[in-house]
Amino acid sequence: MRVLVVTAVPVERDAVTRASGPDRAVSVHTVPGAELHRAGPFDVVAGGAGPAAAAASAAFALASDRYDLVISAGIGGGFDGVAPVGSLVVAGRITAADLGAETPAGFVPVTDLGFGRVWHFPPRSLVKAVVAATRAVTGDILTVSTVTGSAGHAAALLAAHPGAVAEAMEGFGVAEAAALTGVPCLEIRAISNAVGPRDRDAWRIGDALTKLTEAFGKLTPVLEGWLHHDHSNT
Repeated sequence: MRVLVVTAVPVERDAVTRASGPDRAVSVHTVPGAELHRAGPFDVVAGGAGPAAAAASAAFALASDRYDLVISAGIGGGFDGVAPVGSLVVAGRITAADLGAETPAGFVPVTDLGFGRVWHFPPRSLVKAVVAATRAVTGDILTVSTVTGSAGHAAALLAAHPGAVAEAMEGFGVAEAAALTGVPCLEIRAISNAVGPRDRDAWRIGDALTKLTEAFGKLTPVLEGWLHHDHSNT
């Protein structure tokens, strides 16, 4: 089993590789456009912030080897009432929340303009298995190019995406790259802050990174079971 994990920054990458345990060596492999940190079944790349950087890094890594699954992983913001700080979320749908056009009537998604797509759907059986193993919340994880910094914008996002549980900046880009190569994609986020007014003092990045490590420590048997038994049924 080979799984490509794409994070934004090195501290997220290292949180994932730590899940393999202190006795498991991490090897570093350089491929065009990416540096892969290999730990157990996971090849982890810190691909950069935002959907464009994430898509480019994921595409280069996917071109370098054969993978059974791609995971967009890291920390993110959670919506009040559904994904509190310290929780884990798994995307039932990976959504490009701000890909479209502003019109006099308001925001219009790119699909309403007659082209593109704004959703990717992780395999349902895999989402169910990961949620059961990690006790995560599931729902829409929104990919945004500008993170939310006000209560008004948070409310607008929830009005447009009532199934949203979290926002981050890379998931849709990773999913686009995975889709082009026919590899299934999953998104996992540990919640470090609430979506809304920007308050860095209230962020719990360290706790979220620990949560991410704990989640990946539980994933290997789940992913192996899904790949061996459920993949053909998704």
